[in-house]
Amino acid sequence: MPSPPTGSDPKPHSPRILGLDVGSKTIGLAVSDPLGITAQGLETIRRQNKRLDFEQLDRVIREYQVTEIVVGLPLRMSGAEGIQAEKMQGFAEQLRQRFQGPVHLWDERLSSAQANRVLRDSEMSIKRRGEVVDRLAAVLILQSWMDHREMKQNSQSPPA
Repeated sequence: MPSPPTGSDPKPHSPRILGLDVGSKTIGLAVSDPLGITAQGLETIRRQNKRLDFEQLDRVIREYQVTEIVVGLPLRMSGAEGIQAEKMQGFAEQLRQRFQGPVHLWDERLSSAQANRVLRDSEMSIKRRGEVVDRLAAVLILQSWMDHREMKQNSQSPPA
């Protein structure tokens, strides 16, 4: 039986984008599909301390060969930044220091409310909703960012 060529990976991954919904107790995670079109939720991280949180994020970044990160920025409804937004600015800066690719902040004002509304409409149990709301919020943040980027790229490309 011939062996696989040297250096081949049995499960090749395309570079991905990681979306984060960072809270005080959990970090919701989502990753783009290989083509960068759709966002899929990953297992939520239960926060413990900064070192362990970043170790878990490092594992996800390596596993999915993440090249960009999008962090939800919790702005006030007026668009102004408050204490939580300042915390996310700091979190994003820590990511930038550890991670080689770009780290983007993206307005997440309505992502958690939208996630809760979607889950409420799904007739999922309250307990299960609590388990997946952070993941869905991360999916909504990442999907919104990717859709915006695609729209922006399409508006800048010359007509065919």
